[in-house]
Amino acid sequence: MEFDFTWVLLGFPIAFTLGWLASRLDLRQLRIENRQAPKAYFRGLNFLLNEQQDQAIDAFIEAVQNDPDTSELHFALGNLFRRRGEYERAVRVHEHLLSRGDLTQPERDRAQHALALDFLKAGLLDRAELALRKLEGTGYEEEARLALLSIYERSRDWTHATDIAAKLESAGRGSFSTRQAHYLCEQALSATASGDTGRAVDILQRAASLAPAAPRPLIDLAKLQGQLGRHQDAFATLLKLEKTAPQALPLAAGLLGNMAQQSGQQQAALDLLLASYAEMPSIDVVEAIIKLDAVPDASRQRYVQHLEREASLVAAAKWIAGEKLGDEGQHALVQRALDKATKPLMRYRCAACGFEATQHFWHCPGCQAWDSYPARRIEEL
Repeated sequence: MEFDFTWVLLGFPIAFTLGWLASRLDLRQLRIENRQAPKAYFRGLNFLLNEQQDQAIDAFIEAVQNDPDTSELHFALGNLFRRRGEYERAVRVHEHLLSRGDLTQPERDRAQHALALDFLKAGLLDRAELALRKLEGTGYEEEARLALLSIYERSRDWTHATDIAAKLESAGRGSFSTRQAHYLCEQALSATASGDTGRAVDILQRAASLAPAAPRPLIDLAKLQGQLGRHQDAFATLLKLEKTAPQALPLAAGLLGNMAQQSGQQQAALDLLLASYAEMPSIDVVEAIIKLDAVPDASRQRYVQHLEREASLVAAAKWIAGEKLGDEGQHALVQRALDKATKPLMRYRCAACGFEATQHFWHCPGCQAWDSYPARRIEEL
């Protein structure tokens, strides 16, 4: 039986036609998908610019579904989830990125950094620490160290905080000596609480040598020396504030007066406080001067002198407290009203966040800033 080549000749055009139609269908589908992805992407950008985050997320999800290999869309989507507080969804997006094998190393580092931010914003400090540790040696190393420093401060892990601060300083991110001195002071407080006062003294002396211009190590050291009965040493320690940190003397004025009385150095302390007051009037310094002044009934005159320099309601209330103004019952009512009015004026206020407290903080409990509390009270600012 002979083979009929006619069917072969007829089959070639048919096969060509079918192949051409199939390719046209594939190209058309590809064009449709390519058009859909940019449209969804630009629609998401438009929603984002109009602060319509819910619609923006829906548009970006659509764009990711149409083009799952686009990492930039994943990053945009993950950042949106984090900004909205949907940390679990943000973590899933960034973990999906890290699981992909086609990412370049810079993209992988970026995804690792984004994942660490997700954990940090969610308050998962342990997982954030692990994620940030993986960024050592990458372009995000310094940012990761700053975030780690914040974590260790919040968790009061002063040993690790000291290590990270030293690395940041060696990398040229600025001077961290004062902050490291604070970390040492915190460690000294822990040592004192556990009864190891000898170690606490050594730590505070190291902090004072690390940051000579920082007032806290000297003040904390003098307090501890006073508790140990070493009043002469405490007084000598506080005298250093005159040269290293004179602006902080109001914080130590009361302690200075107490140590001077215990060590018989009243006149030396009085001379120092009077010189400090001449440069910077302060109600705390006035109170310490009154305590050391041997002149009888000198307190009322000191308050008047302070009122001549500063319009102080606190000083006025204290002066009135020593006066006899007619009926004693009425005087007591007036005094009680004045004391209530002056109480808020005796607080300290954080210069960074405005958090107010009756005591001076080296580390603001509101915004976590260091050295943000001035040494003077609200009335004197």
